[in-house]
Order: sequence, then C-alpha cells, then structure tokens
Amino acid sequence: MSQCRRLKHEFYEWNETTLILNVLGTPAAKKTAIGKPLAHQLKISVTASPTNGGATDFMVAYLAKVFKVRIKDIDVVFGRTSIHKQLKIHQPQQLPPMIEWPEKNAPQVRSNTH
Repeated sequence: MSQCRRLKHEFYEWNETTLILNVLGTPAAKKTAIGKPLAHQLKISVTASPTNGGATDFMVAYLAKVFKVRIKDIDVVFGRTSIHKQLKIHQPQQLPPMIEWPEKNAPQVRSNTH
C-alpha cells in the first residue's frame, strides 16, 4: 500500500512556490517518460535499473530537465528505493500539461511544449 497522502489536485499540490508531487515510478522501462495520473499518483517511467535507488536518481535528473530546475532543487521526501514516492520540486520554471500553475505564482512559461 502506498504511503502517499491525497493531495489537493489528486497527485500534486502547491506549497507557496514548491510543487509536492506523488509519483508511481516504473524502473527499467523501455523509455523514460511522464505518463498519466493514476489515482493519487503521477506515473513516471525511467529506463534506469532500480538498484540502490539508481532509478530514483535517474528520475530526479530527468525531472530536473522537465521542470527546468537544478537537481538539488528536487527533494525525495520518501520512496527513494520504492515505486511509491513523494517529491518536492522547488520553484519549477516549467510544468508538464497535467499540472497547473497556482495563479499567484505562475511564471511566464506556462507549460512544457515537448
């Protein structure tokens, strides 16, 4: 059973300028990609092996590019060696389409165009 608590927008919520994201990770996948929300988690697949948290490290590096932040701006709250994770992304500069900006903190870039 997942340790993820329900968040305001199903799988994410904002705390000021920090995005809190519940993730269902899929390690050793055929491709690295952000999938669709599944219940109260966002499915994210990575090609990296799950050995010693390697898939989580790979996921954080991938998400740093997606959200246009530094790797150190993403905290793994829990789930480093589990498929169920919660991440805190501090001051993201870009978002994938399934995540909305909080109106008061929306930067100029509104969504990921990739």
